[in-house]
Amino acid sequence: MSKSKPAHLGDLDFYPPFEGFPAEGIDFMKRLKRNNNRPWFEKHKEEYESYVKLPMQSLIAALQPHFLKFAPEFDLNPKKSLFRIYRDVRFSNDKTPYKTHAAAHFVLRGKPKGVEGSGYYLHIEPGQVFLGGGIYMPDSDQLKNIRRSIDANAEQFLSILHGKRFVSTFKKLEGDKLKRVPKGYDADHPMAEWLKQKQFFVWVEWPESKCRREGFVNEVAGICEAATPLVRFLNEAMS
Repeated sequence: MSKSKPAHLGDLDFYPPFEGFPAEGIDFMKRLKRNNNRPWFEKHKEEYESYVKLPMQSLIAALQPHFLKFAPEFDLNPKKSLFRIYRDVRFSNDKTPYKTHAAAHFVLRGKPKGVEGSGYYLHIEPGQVFLGGGIYMPDSDQLKNIRRSIDANAEQFLSILHGKRFVSTFKKLEGDKLKRVPKGYDADHPMAEWLKQKQFFVWVEWPESKCRREGFVNEVAGICEAATPLVRFLNEAMS
């Protein structure tokens, strides 16, 4: 992928090999943060297409063969998995029209991006990279089903959280908790602390420099593979 001039965008079904997220893409996001308005973006849209969108699509395409090995039920689609740069400002006090980061969400085949199931999230912004898996905003029915599964499959759930690779990669399960055990479960339930969870996810945070390397693909795949037992447990619970 050329880093000195805009890539050819004529064939959107072809994605160049991922060689690292380009410095031009990081610079574009920095400048967009200072000029978050439609006239500026329209003037520089080709830079976004060449240095942010296309590299992210190439990264997603490069991850496909990895996921086929450890999570083939997930759809990594360079067009569909990438979040749009346009912000939904309808219910926000912040009316700036564009996101100043690039992000992708990998979900089960046939599912829309968002909060419907457990999946993987990748986020690149100037200075930082976030990567994780699980479910961030389960609805009431999803929460009930996850808790039922934790209750019924406690040994399996704990084996995931105490797994050597899981602990070395993520340390622990993240997410907000209730102060008390949810209704329907005894206060002294042996899985009480996990039943209190309102969110179920794991994540890592890296310096921006990590995404600039060609080997970033393998590192992202490794984190996603480590999160897969949890991701899969949650999806089976909600199915």
